[in-house]
Amino acid sequence: MQTPTFLTYLHSFHSPTMEASTGLFAGTPNSNELVAIQGHDEPKPVKNLDGQLCEICGDSVGVTVEGDLFVACEECGFPVCRPCYEYERREGNQVCPQCHTRYKRIKGSPRVEGDEDEDDVDDIEHEFKHEEMQKGNMIHGDDGNSKSKAVNGELLSTSLGEPGAKLDDKEEIDEWRLHQGNVWPETDSSVDPEKAMKEPLSRKVAIPSGKLSPYRMMVVARLLLLLLFFQYRIFHPVPDAVGLWFISVTCEIWLALSWMIDQIPKWFPIDRETYLDRLSIRFEPENKPNMLSPIDIIVTTVDPIKEPPLVTANTVLSILALDYPADKISCYVSDDGASMLTFEALQETAEFSRKWVPFCKKFSVEPRAPEKYFSEKIDFLKDKLQSTYVKERRTMKREYEEFKVRINALVAKSMRVPPEGWTMKDETPWPGNNPNDHPSMIQVLLPHNVGNELPCLLYTSREKRPAFQHHSKTGAINALLRVSAVLSNAPFVLNLDCNHYVNNSKVVREAMCFFMDIQLGNGIGFVQFPLRFDSLDRNDRYANKNTVLFDINLRCLDGIQGPVYVGSACIFRRKALTGFDSPTSSKRPSMVQVHSKQDENGEEASVTAATDEEKELLKSQMNDENKFGKSTLFMNSSLTEEGGVDPSSSQEVLLKEAIHVMSSRYEDRTLWGDEVGLSYGSIAADTLTSLKMHCHGWRSVYCMPKRDPFRGTAPINLTDRLNQVLRWAVGSLQILFSRHCPLLYGLNGGRLKGLQRIAYVNSTVYPFSSIPLLIYCIIPAICLLTDKFITPSVGTFASLIFISLFISIFASAILELRWSGVSLEEWWRSQQFWVIGSVSANLFAVMQGIMGALPLGRVNTNFSIVSKAPDDVEFRELYAIRWTALLIPPTTIIIINLIGIVAGFTDSINSGEHSWGALLGKLFFSLWVIVHMYPFLKGLMGRQNRTPTLIVIWSVLLASIFSLVWVRVDPFVLKTKGPDVKQCGISC
Repeated sequence: MQTPTFLTYLHSFHSPTMEASTGLFAGTPNSNELVAIQGHDEPKPVKNLDGQLCEICGDSVGVTVEGDLFVACEECGFPVCRPCYEYERREGNQVCPQCHTRYKRIKGSPRVEGDEDEDDVDDIEHEFKHEEMQKGNMIHGDDGNSKSKAVNGELLSTSLGEPGAKLDDKEEIDEWRLHQGNVWPETDSSVDPEKAMKEPLSRKVAIPSGKLSPYRMMVVARLLLLLLFFQYRIFHPVPDAVGLWFISVTCEIWLALSWMIDQIPKWFPIDRETYLDRLSIRFEPENKPNMLSPIDIIVTTVDPIKEPPLVTANTVLSILALDYPADKISCYVSDDGASMLTFEALQETAEFSRKWVPFCKKFSVEPRAPEKYFSEKIDFLKDKLQSTYVKERRTMKREYEEFKVRINALVAKSMRVPPEGWTMKDETPWPGNNPNDHPSMIQVLLPHNVGNELPCLLYTSREKRPAFQHHSKTGAINALLRVSAVLSNAPFVLNLDCNHYVNNSKVVREAMCFFMDIQLGNGIGFVQFPLRFDSLDRNDRYANKNTVLFDINLRCLDGIQGPVYVGSACIFRRKALTGFDSPTSSKRPSMVQVHSKQDENGEEASVTAATDEEKELLKSQMNDENKFGKSTLFMNSSLTEEGGVDPSSSQEVLLKEAIHVMSSRYEDRTLWGDEVGLSYGSIAADTLTSLKMHCHGWRSVYCMPKRDPFRGTAPINLTDRLNQVLRWAVGSLQILFSRHCPLLYGLNGGRLKGLQRIAYVNSTVYPFSSIPLLIYCIIPAICLLTDKFITPSVGTFASLIFISLFISIFASAILELRWSGVSLEEWWRSQQFWVIGSVSANLFAVMQGIMGALPLGRVNTNFSIVSKAPDDVEFRELYAIRWTALLIPPTTIIIINLIGIVAGFTDSINSGEHSWGALLGKLFFSLWVIVHMYPFLKGLMGRQNRTPTLIVIWSVLLASIFSLVWVRVDPFVLKTKGPDVKQCGISC
């Protein structure tokens, strides 16, 4: 194939004359040739959506007596001119032709019959008083297409050319901002820009002492009661069941220690506030260049079957429509499966974004993922003043339906793979026909152009070769970290899974309130956001929301050294990802500023923060360590404090370097995956990465805007959910058994705080709680089968201790829910699935961890993808049962306890009324186990009670064997008692 002329790739980031004709480039670092495989089609013209004509007569809608756009119906905004409006009120039905709402009198129009019941003040004038935008009162966005907040926090964001809106009531203002995604109300500092320049961009908000102090007091009381409980349990053994007593006490001690380790880091929970108005005043000055920091966004996908292209497209569209300067955003999509379906779907997505992004920014819609936006059952007309909104929304919905048809057509075509493999439109073979053996690929789908309101979008697929270890998702993110550093080199990086869309368009601004704060920003390594999930069943049967993690645990860690990285929805400082210590450290060389920010005149400043000798010394140190690999361009970008690429590098050099840093052999004999980038060596690479960053002295921040920042899908199927928990537990044990064990890692010169270390220890040892929990779930059945118990007959004092301990457990939980805002139902679901996951997934993880540590052989723990496709039928996946060995232990526990309950009742009936009192205590513990297992039992039965035969056979077999063994050892049948032969002397 003839190699086309190289296209101007660098200009897609820097040049105002870059044309959107950049092709798909493939190549390997061993070749000096770059192959442009396919040219990018010319962009289609965007339809003119401006509709200011009357839908009845076709004339111009006109303006009001005050010079504002005439709006006849404030309910739907149906465009009607004043003559048609007055004729309809005078001669017609006096209702809007579209929504059939009665027309209200507008100032300047004559009254008609029925107006007497209305107030003299018109609704629109009363709620929204249109004013002209005063010079100096507005803060202009960089793209020139939107105008932001105003003086006194009252002038609201509108599209260019549309009148502003003023709300009279402060509560209405705050509600409007919340609806638009601006989480926190404007502060008084917006009145005085000079004051706002000096104030912090965020602050900590302490939990009210009236909520937190009772919780702490109850935790202390629970600890004291535990000491009294163990004092009684240890010094009062059960003579006729010593083994049972010893095992139960051992399990209780382990579970109590686990609770203490989990509770200690929860002592200092905090909340945070951000001030988006101060951020705009400080970094978006009027008539000056926008000084907000650029950001690179990395989206990862692997399998287009389990991760449907439409889901990925919605995520990409929500990114491209962010409320952030378009020229500051570069979106990189990593296709680790080298699928032509993903590539073509992204081409369609890039084309559709030319219509979707302007629509979102013009009308400030939320959320900006079209599938979610068009499916929301809300009043989409609320707070929308433009009369063209209804018409343009209808047009956009039709465009999106056509876009979905095209995507689904691509999916249908991909099901029929040609024998010779896929070919592209120019008959060129697709380079990724073999997903495990293909070259690197890059294509710019949306370039950066001056005046273009669309961010840059790139498709990438790293090189795959069978002889190399590629480290799954972690390796793909590291490859894109290098590619983005070569091509755009933004100082901040957002990592998203393909099924997590942006639900709050201001989320990047939220993070910049922390990163760009002059006082505290330099020490922050990453900002973690909570994840919320759609398409879950109403009761959240398997605790997929992870509410306890996102609303309790991470908020508590934020009060120490910061939350852990959870694998997605996280914005990193690139400097922290490259293995440098935080700025307060003196052990490593400090970062060198090669390219500074633009000055007030927009010209590139030439002042550098270090001499050439210092830079050469730092480069030589890094070369000696073989830290970053053999890429001079990447090493230079790592030395750049404020981001940006070297303008002296040619476009061909940049593209070749991007291909080079994506190669399979690039990471050989480097510190990638160890000290640079995301960490290898564990499935839980997110936990390991945050552990290393905290040891380097970096802080992390947990940001919880009132409007959910990110939403996505979660596995609602029982088998998928257990496999997900299994991966997390296996990854935690891999960290525990490695040299990065948090008990010892970073003790020599590390900067990990003590409470933070305890939190990491808890996150790695928690799978071991599955063993005592499994035993404790079986003990009630053993007690019922053997007619024995784990405690002797208790007196009044012991009874008070037991009752007080149970009360303290529930009271501490209720008080924790009170300060955290988590509902009781969510907490209870979390407790239920903690038991289910512990006796199944965590138990198997411990077995795999032990086998992996022994020289008997390694267990395969490769990263696997769970299905992220939405159900065609509502909650169909919820009732689907797929065979896995993880289902056997919980099923066995349920059957054993049911057998024990039957045996206990049988024994009590045979023994008489005196045995019923002892039976009640045993039944309580056995029923407590079954209640915790109820979601599992309900999921196992399914909608049609179709449980896999293999599960039933294994569970009944194990339960029967266990029961028969105990019956043989100590049967519960009534024994016949007779006279003592030795005492009576009778010779038999």
